[in-house]
Amino acid sequence: MIKTLQYIGCKLLRVLYAIGRFFKKLWMHKQGRIGLIIFAFLAILAIFAPLIAPYDPYDVINGRFEKGLTPSWEHLLGTSITTGQDIFSMLIYGTRSSLSIGLITGLVIAVLGSLLGVAAGYIGGWVDTVIMRIVDILLVIPTLPLVIVMTNVLGTSYVVIVIVFAAFGWTGLARVIRSQVMLIKNANYVKAAEIAGASRWYIMWRHILPAVSNLLIMSTALTSAGIMVAEAGLSFLGLGNPTAISWGKMLADAQSSGAMLFGHWWSILAPGVGIFLSVYSFMRIGLALEEILNPRMRKGSSMIKVFKHLNNRYLDEVFASMDDASKMKGEYVAPSASAALPPAFEAADVRTVAAQAALAEAAAAEAAAAEAAGAQAAAAGTYVPAAQAAAAEQAAAEEPFVQRRAEEEAAKQSARENAGQGGER
Repeated sequence: MIKTLQYIGCKLLRVLYAIGRFFKKLWMHKQGRIGLIIFAFLAILAIFAPLIAPYDPYDVINGRFEKGLTPSWEHLLGTSITTGQDIFSMLIYGTRSSLSIGLITGLVIAVLGSLLGVAAGYIGGWVDTVIMRIVDILLVIPTLPLVIVMTNVLGTSYVVIVIVFAAFGWTGLARVIRSQVMLIKNANYVKAAEIAGASRWYIMWRHILPAVSNLLIMSTALTSAGIMVAEAGLSFLGLGNPTAISWGKMLADAQSSGAMLFGHWWSILAPGVGIFLSVYSFMRIGLALEEILNPRMRKGSSMIKVFKHLNNRYLDEVFASMDDASKMKGEYVAPSASAALPPAFEAADVRTVAAQAALAEAAAAEAAAAEAAGAQAAAAGTYVPAAQAAAAEQAAAEEPFVQRRAEEEAAKQSARENAGQGGER
């Protein structure tokens, strides 16, 4: 029993240490720090709403005041035109609805998308076929009309809204996870686990799923932001939970009561700012996670490329990489070869292209000169093929050596003859 508790305690400490390191990395990132600060502020408002809100908007007796009051110290954002509720208190209590629906739905979508995507990518076969055909069907179905029909049939409680959003939100994540798993399953460590006799479920749980966890964390943050906007839209259309206070419902009440007509712009601005801050915080966290978990995105961001393009840095880097490739292939020409280029080309740094064009022109000029010389020699009757000319030059160069060798052979022959005559005598 003690060993079991120690084992569980060690596991919990490791998990807490990993979570602490993760939030530390997120805090060190500029965008992540901004997102965490805003999210922490909204989370505090949601958790301690009864303590922070000056009035209880759900209280029918003590939470109703004169309708359409303007902002004052007693009511910081005034009161609603239709019910007389304190708008500031409604804004704080509405934080609970938006954050809870966004986080819960994001987690449900992450679980469904990861499980089905991993199963389709690793198992393959008929499992992959069935899951992908379901994904294809759900992707072509118009989501908004179907959501309206389902909420009218099943009800408008938050449980139904979460189920409806999760039923149509997992398809895109499943396709992305499947594509990643189809690459990961060919890795050496996965093949080694298969050879060692590990089961499919063990490999998917211990090897495949951790490999795509970075993508899941990032996707959960971005999906939660989208769900918050979708929930506000449904509430604005009157399809949200009528018994709960949400920012979308506040916008719908302000619009139906003619808040802008009476000059009560703050009743529309307040929930709009709340939606913006919640979505902005999750978007900042999601983009920060994308750069932290995938460092290549830090330099490969499209916005960074746009700003580099504006000050010619991006073009300079592109042509510098072209020069590096030419060096590796042995095709690089010194920068002096492009000295005669126009200033516009020099600013763009296209030395490799200019060098290749200069080489082509030089080769064409040499060929034309050779043809002209051959034509002149043929007209004068002194034309000699290039191969015969080369053979003649080689024979002329070897002639002294051949003559010397013949003289040596002749001297040896005369010495033998003299020796033979002396022997006869």
